[in-house]
Amino acid sequence: MELDHKKVYLLLGSNLGDRMQLIDAAICKIKERIGVVFSRSSMYETAAWGKEDQPSFLNVALGVSTTLSALEVLEKALVIEEELGRVRHEKWGSRLIDIDVILYGDVVVNEPDVLQVPHPQMQHRKFVLEPLAEIAPDYEHPVLKKTVSELLQSLADDLTVSKI
Repeated sequence: MELDHKKVYLLLGSNLGDRMQLIDAAICKIKERIGVVFSRSSMYETAAWGKEDQPSFLNVALGVSTTLSALEVLEKALVIEEELGRVRHEKWGSRLIDIDVILYGDVVVNEPDVLQVPHPQMQHRKFVLEPLAEIAPDYEHPVLKKTVSELLQSLADDLTVSKI
């Protein structure tokens, strides 16, 4: 029996410690535990969002082919974050590593306080859409029925997001 592969798009972020090394370490663990990385965006430097009195973030978007369910992807991502030193203190606070599930095929998951896919705020956040548009510009949001490029073009968010 052939396993069903899904395309999952993840956004990684870090604003503490050796940000680039932490993201690279997370990517290695994602390859080992979640699936084959078939696409990786450039690295982006992003001003802090939500809670602005903190260091800027590095962000990268990944496309991963996986046989795991969306919930299994989330569970493995949370373990990877923990292994790399992530401690959850405050919403939108500084963090060593953050791995968000942005899209999972054309699947919609709505389990508040557990997992919501597509990420419920992705269409409002330039730091998500900019790197995602680099690797998946024509990917259609399964609820909004707009491509990632269209979402980025209609975005009101003026946060500074720079490719490095």
